[in-house]
Amino acid sequence: MRTILAFLLLASPAAAWEFSASPICTLTDTSDAGDIIVTYDPAITEYTVTVTLPEGRWPGEPIFGMAFANDRPISIQTDRHTISADGRSITVKDRGFGNVLNGLEFNTRAYAILGDTTVGIDLTGIGPAITAFRDCPADNLA
Repeated sequence: MRTILAFLLLASPAAAWEFSASPICTLTDTSDAGDIIVTYDPAITEYTVTVTLPEGRWPGEPIFGMAFANDRPISIQTDRHTISADGRSITVKDRGFGNVLNGLEFNTRAYAILGDTTVGIDLTGIGPAITAFRDCPADNLA
């Protein structure tokens, strides 16, 4: 029985970064630590990043930050974030996301930070999905 269980666990697909171009450019990852969704809507030229906790609530703090760690470390902060009605999701919208996209692409870990709550995000395997995401706006505008 243990052998079958071990086989099932090893054979099950691992969570991985995914890209979709429809209806808008979307990059997603789901893990035990939480979910992250990055979008770009070329119709309104707006990016968003949303980080959702698996349980609990984001605190009502004034400054949200993201830190990226490894080859090209960078930290960014904003006070232009919103927290969902249930408190589990935090979203930032902006027209420029170069630092976020570079942080995701060129590092191995990302951290979403608000007050004393930190969500660690594994960036392993993001390469093909982030490349498709970066190429998406041009494809959607054609």
